[in-house]
Amino acid sequence: MSAPVMTVSGLKTSFRRKGIWLPVVRDVSFDIHAGETLALVGESGSGKSVTAMSIMRLYSPETCRIEGSVTLEGQELTTLPERKMRDVRGDRIAMIFQEPMTSLNPSLTIGDQISEVLVAHRGLSLKEAMKETRGLLEKVRIPSAAKRLEEYPHQMSGGMRQRIMIAMALACRPRLLIADEPTTALDVTIQAQILELIKLLQEEEGMAVLFITHDMGVVAEIADRTLVMYKGEAIERGETGQIFAQPQRGYTKALLSAVPKLGSMQGEAGPARFPLVDVETGVPVEMPDVKDTVSAGPVPLLQVRDLVTRFDIGSGFLGSTSGRVHAVESVSFDLKAGETLALVGESGCGKSTTGRTIIRLQDATSGSVKLDGQEILGLTGQDMRAMRRHIQMIFQDPFASLNPRIQVGDAVAEPLLAHHIASSKSDARERVADLMVKVGLQPDMASRFPHEFSGGQRQRLCIARALAMAPQIIVADEAVSALDVSIKAQVINLMLDLQESMGLSYLFISHDMAVVERMSHRVAVMYLGEIVEIGPRQAIFENPQHPYTKRLLAAVPIPDPARRGIRRGLSNEEIKSPVRSLSYVPPKRDHMEVSPGHFVQSWGDEWGNAAAAA
Repeated sequence: MSAPVMTVSGLKTSFRRKGIWLPVVRDVSFDIHAGETLALVGESGSGKSVTAMSIMRLYSPETCRIEGSVTLEGQELTTLPERKMRDVRGDRIAMIFQEPMTSLNPSLTIGDQISEVLVAHRGLSLKEAMKETRGLLEKVRIPSAAKRLEEYPHQMSGGMRQRIMIAMALACRPRLLIADEPTTALDVTIQAQILELIKLLQEEEGMAVLFITHDMGVVAEIADRTLVMYKGEAIERGETGQIFAQPQRGYTKALLSAVPKLGSMQGEAGPARFPLVDVETGVPVEMPDVKDTVSAGPVPLLQVRDLVTRFDIGSGFLGSTSGRVHAVESVSFDLKAGETLALVGESGCGKSTTGRTIIRLQDATSGSVKLDGQEILGLTGQDMRAMRRHIQMIFQDPFASLNPRIQVGDAVAEPLLAHHIASSKSDARERVADLMVKVGLQPDMASRFPHEFSGGQRQRLCIARALAMAPQIIVADEAVSALDVSIKAQVINLMLDLQESMGLSYLFISHDMAVVERMSHRVAVMYLGEIVEIGPRQAIFENPQHPYTKRLLAAVPIPDPARRGIRRGLSNEEIKSPVRSLSYVPPKRDHMEVSPGHFVQSWGDEWGNAAAAA
């Protein structure tokens, strides 16, 4: 076998805090060969991103100390002068970061940003660099590449921005590409496109790839070998197929067990808890079956009919209306007591706006929303406050949802006091202690501040605050999408426990189809503000009818290394814009019932090719 492109040996990274050097990464060693993909796997805080940043020497030497050896094609990088290290970065080693919007300069055009790399590292003239940039955009399959050169980052979707980052990384034909969670923030269909693109370009360029992720489904899809990190140490390594088939360490087993697997619920009608494994021993934790909590009553708890939400777009000096965003268009569904209805779709499809409109955080343009038979869209003042006791919301980012300046106990107690549910502050404290226990936290944690909790614990606090009002319905807006895989499994299991014990109904908004499969009773698929398919969870996942539903399901990464050689085919499709002219009149949609409770929107020419391909 040829010599590796990169060899990392005994890497140790320490950060200085209050004059003391604290080790964060300890004795990490690996190598990567040309044309090979090594996945660095672990949850938040495991040290995988610090490892990548240490290889690139992107930390200040005043606050960070790097020990050990990092060689690139035989050249030691840890002792290289900073001036020469700058020549290595972006040229022989390139890096793609997790969030493309913060990685790109918003004040420069796409063409200027990529050509800057070519001028700096390859000495091309600006004209030559622009010509090369156009070729790079075509290589990463960006449509109308010549026109895109003059566009700014904000004019592109998340998937296209990530393609721009890949084009920039490939500008100098690097020997090693470091991809740090490049698909975590993307929708499932866009994620599939980016993974396929990286595999395709790797074959064309023969470069080595260090792929950093916590998503084991992505690992199975892209990695030749896998290195598992836990608390700053490399605890397990090997061929990806071997790691999946015969994991040795308890943490690796726990990581794999918590991965939601699409299709694992085949034949099951209702939700099921995620299987968990003890991190230290690797022994499965016994999980009880989920009891049926759905009410068989004649009247649904929540009735949504022909809900429409639109936003005016202003332009010109006087801000006259030039168009409208049709965010939610004629959406109708029911939610029974004790039921979970999942709203799924890509970013921009209108699912979050639907949830916010129902809870009256956003005004509806028209339509009807009834809670226990009472119309709530027209409520004001005291009636509105009373309604909010029955419907609560859990947001995606728990840290942004909590006030960093007040103790979490006060944050949970606040609605109890505001709505006079607690008779006194001491009564509120007792109720808070009960709620903390209910969501799996210790009562004495109430005196801490949000920054003293992990992401999973903060989301549990947000759930406790929502439960404080004893609501009938909880709108969970991407409530687990930002969490690590094992924490996500724990929070989902907690939500199922609470539904069982309190009879809660959930409107579960998500783009993670594998999580939705385990969590929901029914599923509604949204596209451009409309529900294109709705029905029992089993019918949607085992017998999808609409081409868009099929496309969503086909894009989900399957945690099976045997599928790594499969090529999905690269699509350049993006979700279309919901912006319409003022004169636009939405067409009347027809829905057909293909099985009991399973309705599908009729589709025309727009989905004709997709239906034929499916």
